[in-house]
Amino acid sequence: MNKKNIRVLHIDSEYGWRGGQQQAAYLLEHMYGKGYSTALVCQPKSDIEAYCRDKNLTYFPMRMHGEMDILAGFRIARLCRKERFNILHLHSAHALATGLWVKLFCHKVKLIGVRRVDFHIRDNPVSRFKYTNSMLDKIVCISNQIKNVLLLDGIPEHLLTTIHSGVDLHKFEHVVPSADFRKTLGVSGGHILIGTVAAMAGHKDYPNLLRAARIVLDRTEDVTFCAVGDGPKEDEIRSLARELRLGSRFIFTGFRKDVGNFLKSFDIFVLSSHLEGLGTSILDAQAVGLPVIGCKTGGIPEVVQNNINGLLVPPKDSEALAEAILDLVKNETKRKEFGKKGRATVTRFAIENTVQENLNLYDQLMESATQQLCLRAVE
Repeated sequence: MNKKNIRVLHIDSEYGWRGGQQQAAYLLEHMYGKGYSTALVCQPKSDIEAYCRDKNLTYFPMRMHGEMDILAGFRIARLCRKERFNILHLHSAHALATGLWVKLFCHKVKLIGVRRVDFHIRDNPVSRFKYTNSMLDKIVCISNQIKNVLLLDGIPEHLLTTIHSGVDLHKFEHVVPSADFRKTLGVSGGHILIGTVAAMAGHKDYPNLLRAARIVLDRTEDVTFCAVGDGPKEDEIRSLARELRLGSRFIFTGFRKDVGNFLKSFDIFVLSSHLEGLGTSILDAQAVGLPVIGCKTGGIPEVVQNNINGLLVPPKDSEALAEAILDLVKNETKRKEFGKKGRATVTRFAIENTVQENLNLYDQLMESATQQLCLRAVE
């Protein structure tokens, strides 16, 4: 298929910046670099709007007022007709609802939804309709586990495809933290720094990590924990840290743009999620050579191979998580081996692979549309 026949409009309805926005931004930027006709519809004053502006990427700020905003659908449909977009790539659950409204006014456009979480679909008519209606052409699952969950929810297999999220393997290649970076955080000299980069949301299960940290700190001296991120559960999480008397041994940085400085300063990376679509923060950690510990949930086992490139523990098990942390704290050789293996295995998740798989999907959809037109002409 000639790339001139593929014209993709991405829609992201969120204001903040998390893994989904990073994936949408990667895809948009790489498509531009390859000469595809593409653009993004986003919320005005959103983080991804600022990203597109800084990168000189084509975007259309458009207010989207939730899933019932038929007017936003009408406006985007008008944009599709004007700019001749023939594929809508819908990067969030709310964006998927918006895409369905667009389809009502622009019937020929192809719809691709994205499912980034391994939660079951909510058991209500609106949620089920979003993922089972005949207007949807494909649902991209960012891990095989998400695909399995959707199959259990009754989504037809022909609608589902797995395209793992990817990371820029060279993103932090030239990042070199200042000599006193750890000191400025309040990390004592000689301490092993155990870190996480995760939004403070319920499924990230910070309480599990905090309780594991308490166990670790009760059993060893030279360890400090650090969490990079913010979110709706921040007050609750900080309150639990005070209750557990973690003090200065558990550092909260809030949201930081200089994530590379932290990844290059950590000795061990931990993600304590009890639900997780894939875990791109683990991929970033592996790309810089960190040993990782994750939970056996969602797509994490598709990234972390237990006792090969990291450690896996049961979710919601603080004792098991603490034991895994202590295992790596006490074993520098194992840390180095896991870091080395992680760097080798993470290449499967290079963003270039993710982009190419999405391009292949666009190509398949347009080829299918062409074949259908030919059949109708024959009839």
